[in-house]
Amino acid sequence: MGAHNNVHIPGESWPHFTWLAIEFFVVLAIAALSSRELVNIVAKDAVPAMQNWYFFGIIAAIVLGWYMGIRHGILRKKVLETRY
Repeated sequence: MGAHNNVHIPGESWPHFTWLAIEFFVVLAIAALSSRELVNIVAKDAVPAMQNWYFFGIIAAIVLGWYMGIRHGILRKKVLETRY
């Protein structure tokens, strides 16, 4: 049996930007859910306008922390590469 050259390999044909979009929406969803819980704990006595500031501020801190701190600073280190 011979090998066919028309085999579909998802890693080579799937657009790379869709993985980044999926990652962004997952991080945004996790940030929104955790921000909601944190605002319920921390700012339950604040007025609703101030709760909105807390909510979106925590979301921004989580998203920026992921993309600037964790993803850029830790996940792109040379130590984590598996190439020899």
